[in-house]
Amino acid sequence: MELITYLWQYIVEVFGLFIAYVFAAILIFLILRQFHSRKITAALVVIFIGVSIAFYIPNGMPTTLAYPLSLKSFGPGERPDLPLKNVLNFFTNFNNFERIENIARDPNDVPQNIVYGEDGMIEVNLTTTEVIAEMADGTTLNYWTFDNTVPGPFIRGRVGDTVLLNITNDPSSLHPHNVDFHAVTGPGGGAAATIVAPGETKTMTFKLLNPGLYIYHCAFGNPGLHMTHGMYGLILVEPEGGLPPVDKEFYIVQGEFYTEGAMGREGLQLFDTQAYLDGKPEYIVFNGKTGALMDNMTANVGDTVRMYVGNGGVNLISSFHVIGEIFDRVYREGDLVSPPAEGLQTTLVPAGGAVMVEFTVEYPGKYVLVDHALARVDRGAWGVLLVEGEADPTIYDGEIQGGDGH
Repeated sequence: MELITYLWQYIVEVFGLFIAYVFAAILIFLILRQFHSRKITAALVVIFIGVSIAFYIPNGMPTTLAYPLSLKSFGPGERPDLPLKNVLNFFTNFNNFERIENIARDPNDVPQNIVYGEDGMIEVNLTTTEVIAEMADGTTLNYWTFDNTVPGPFIRGRVGDTVLLNITNDPSSLHPHNVDFHAVTGPGGGAAATIVAPGETKTMTFKLLNPGLYIYHCAFGNPGLHMTHGMYGLILVEPEGGLPPVDKEFYIVQGEFYTEGAMGREGLQLFDTQAYLDGKPEYIVFNGKTGALMDNMTANVGDTVRMYVGNGGVNLISSFHVIGEIFDRVYREGDLVSPPAEGLQTTLVPAGGAVMVEFTVEYPGKYVLVDHALARVDRGAWGVLLVEGEADPTIYDGEIQGGDGH
């Protein structure tokens, strides 16, 4: 039923286009009849067809059997389209895709300690999947993920550590995948050694040479195409001696999703390649979906809070801000070596980048997280940190009314 509902929306659109062309053809025919000359009519038809072909062939002729049918790209990788074979396989196997009840990664899912194996390495196991899940109530997408969530798991290590990576592509996937760690020194950040076809597993090791907070993402074919389906996460490389302890740590990654259907349209939505190329997403969200951070981030008055904030992109710079708080320390662009900036209100998180912010919560209430390019809040880029405890009227004294915004 879900597939029929989805297809029906597009059948109606195609039928409307067909009707428009039919009426255009009838109108042209009626105009040409007024000449009362078969030779003139034939000549005009030939001219019309010739002009149409002259415009269509260089601009609209498909170069490969892919969706969309005509697309040019000048990047070094594959074009951001989907082979028609894969599109057909998607609809053929639609009912076999795993349905994920909640695609969002829990922002509390941050490992507190680095876990080493018997060989002294940090073992990381990633599984790439292609699944169906909700972006918003009634709106579903075909997500591509690491371990069935967006973002993928938070990975924690320390400078000098060696990571043993095992990456598996689930047999149900329709596309090859891999992983590019921005923390890796080597070809493709590891992507060149981790290309996995559906059902395949690859293993590699890499040494963490530079401390920092880094994005990782799929980089197979056209990297942006995979990332804007949800394939990204964060890897933390702590400096020597580690990071100072805090009371609360949260894991937040902003992402963009480009759908054929307008924001809020129900049913399963196709990926919109042109919107992706134009940088006009329908949804801009934290942790994979709308409402992902509404009721799962809590702290107490006096707690020190650290947020690991990434931007999976693929086009927009995030202006990360917590309404009602000032960042005590901001480790810009994930730099854990330089002294942090202090007393910042808003910090930039570049596409494919990250930032670490720290602050102490000193008054109870709801603190709203936003991308302060505020139109993006309406597209889903917001969350709530709920702080509980005793109020100090010397800090804030007034009647608190409804409303969570500025």
